[in-house]
Amino acid sequence: MRFLYTIFWSFVFSFMTAYVVSNMNQADFSFLQVIMMTIVFTVGVVLLADVGLKEEEA
Repeated sequence: MRFLYTIFWSFVFSFMTAYVVSNMNQADFSFLQVIMMTIVFTVGVVLLADVGLKEEEA
């Protein structure tokens, strides 16, 4: 279930980022860019959660 939440929020943040940046640059909105950023954000968050941020057991 956490992967679904991660994918959902990655999509939302990617969509907002791509929309704002494309409007600031007066360029066309690219949905493919949103999908690519969603994949990158999702992989980054999953790797960070599973590999990078481990709690130390005392």
